[in-house]
Order: sequence, then structure tokens, then C-alpha cells
Amino acid sequence: QVQLVESGGGLVQPGGSLRLSCVASGSRFIFGITAMGWYRQAPGKQRELVASITSTELTTYADSVKGRFTISRDNTKNTVYLQMNSLKPEDTAVYYCNDANGGRLSWGQGTQVTVSS
Repeated sequence: QVQLVESGGGLVQPGGSLRLSCVASGSRFIFGITAMGWYRQAPGKQRELVASITSTELTTYADSVKGRFTISRDNTKNTVYLQMNSLKPEDTAVYYCNDANGGRLSWGQGTQVTVSS
């Protein structure tokens, strides 16, 4: 079974930055060939995909984060990152990583990001 462990969240002021990390582990899971994504879920809202990266490092972003967030991956460490700049209060949510094609892996605990002054 695949385990996903997210970290790096916290409380930040508007305009600030955070870098999230997600480490994947588990037998039979080949991280390097899996398109990965970062999702977020704000209170009272559905979980949404905000960024994804393919095995060949092609990236896509939701319009709401385009130009502010950058997704990257390190296949040697089974890790996917999300650099978040120019954070806004509406970015406040629990952030999760998962398979980019519908989140088919077991969900981790996520990491809370709160943007507030």
C-alpha cells in the first residue's frame, strides 16, 4: 500500500511563501512513472486539484494559482514539492498530494496552510 506524507504547511501572512513536500512510499509503487498532483480542500468546499506534474515533468495549474505556485518532483527521493508564492487568504486549505488522475492512491493526512494577517 502506498503511503503519502505531506509536510511544510503553516500560518503565513498574505503575500508570503511556503514550500510543501510530499514523500511517497510503498512496495510496488513506482513513483517515477506516476503523474502526481497537489490538491487542496478548504472548509465547506470540495477537494480540488491545483497543480500536477507528469513523469516527464510537464506541469499544469489551476487558473487560481497559475503564476504563483510551482510544482516539482525529485524521483530520487520519491518526493513532490509545491512552492507557493504570493499567498492569498483564499489559498487557506488543507493541502494533499496524490496521483494526478483522480487521486487513486490512499490519501495522507494533508498539511494545513493558513494565510492570514
